Amino acid sequence: MSPEKKTLTVFTPAYNRGYCIRNCYESLCRQTCKDFVWLVVDDGSSDNTAELIKEWQTKDNGFEIKYVYKENGGMHTAHNTAYENIDTELNTCIDSDDYMTDDAVEKILDCWHKYGSDKYAGIFALDMFDNGKIIGKEFESDRFATTFSGYFQGGGRGDKKIIYRTDVVKSTPPYPVFEGEKYVSLGYKYEQVDLIAPMIILNEPVCVVEYRADGSSTNMFRQYLRNPKGFAFARKESMKCNFSQKDVFRNCIHYVSSSIIGKNPKFISESPKKLMTVLAIPFGIALTVYIKSKSKDFMKVEGFSEK
Repeated sequence: MSPEKKTLTVFTPAYNRGYCIRNCYESLCRQTCKDFVWLVVDDGSSDNTAELIKEWQTKDNGFEIKYVYKENGGMHTAHNTAYENIDTELNTCIDSDDYMTDDAVEKILDCWHKYGSDKYAGIFALDMFDNGKIIGKEFESDRFATTFSGYFQGGGRGDKKIIYRTDVVKSTPPYPVFEGEKYVSLGYKYEQVDLIAPMIILNEPVCVVEYRADGSSTNMFRQYLRNPKGFAFARKESMKCNFSQKDVFRNCIHYVSSSIIGKNPKFISESPKKLMTVLAIPFGIALTVYIKSKSKDFMKVEGFSEK
């Protein structure tokens, strides 16, 4: 008899994070509910990540550990690989330098069993720092559901934990891959899911987040320079969403900047908002100058070479 299928997959993209992924693993061992699978997507690590995961697979953890290795391609490609290997009803990403609160899985599944249905794409929960402080703003107490875009358009702030219905997120297009680049904003899929259904609000923390110096968000200015096609793609797709004119114009400015950095002469004709893109050109040029300046400052402070 095959073991009973679990409800949740916790997936963790990892690239040379053998030095910190233990915190994530140990938090899963402490879960008050073990109705989940842990999927580790190794994005081409050259450290001891594989050895650690294979060692943990031999232990009686109370949950299954799946390990998938792929060539290094960036966070978004690790998410693509994860979705290809998930078959549970729900899934959530816990980064390799983060960890779950001890009752996170229990809270998530209790919420879903109580309120979940085909009307919702999943659950929107809170992240916090290790000192217990909530990251950004909590959700409005009088709201039951929202979308990713709706929350931030309404003045929401800070990282939040997203738990998706697997069938919904799989129904959206995968993150694109651009030759020579390794970054596409994860927000692309969030916006695609927004078009399908809202998310149930769980106004409680389920994940403890740590922002490390080698994380993608910390190095964002360099990401702009190294992955202009990926950034231009994400901004262009955001222009198609039902955002305010202010948000659309902001996306146009970033789209212009990334197109300049990527040396794309066809960016106006390729834009879904051509007139607004033309109006955004001066601001896009200014943003490009700012990004290049901040990237140089960052490399000087951190001791990086520009090569």
